[in-house]
Amino acid sequence: MPSPPLAPINSPLDLDHLSRMTLGDAELEQEVLAMFAEQADCLIATMAALPAEASALAHKLKGSARGIGAFAVADAAAGLEIAIRTGHNRLHAFAALKEAVTEARAAIEAILKH
Repeated sequence: MPSPPLAPINSPLDLDHLSRMTLGDAELEQEVLAMFAEQADCLIATMAALPAEASALAHKLKGSARGIGAFAVADAAAGLEIAIRTGHNRLHAFAALKEAVTEARAAIEAILKH
């Protein structure tokens, strides 16, 4: 899996990474973004109560986010995994993940409208 960019990006999505992962297929990019947005919503809703499987769900979201270049979501999901494992700041970590997903979803919606 390619590493995230070393320099911060101004968008919640690394579109160059997404293009590489989809081999430049714009239609596939749209499909993958729509699927990620739907999956992220479902996972966030399920994780809201921090159920026993929240760490596994965060891990799943982390992998999906890395695949589309939503590295802030991936980092926040990793933070939630750590918070659950250590028992520290779980609510704060979940809030950070929810915020990162909201930002990524807004970027995705803007892309899908075009």
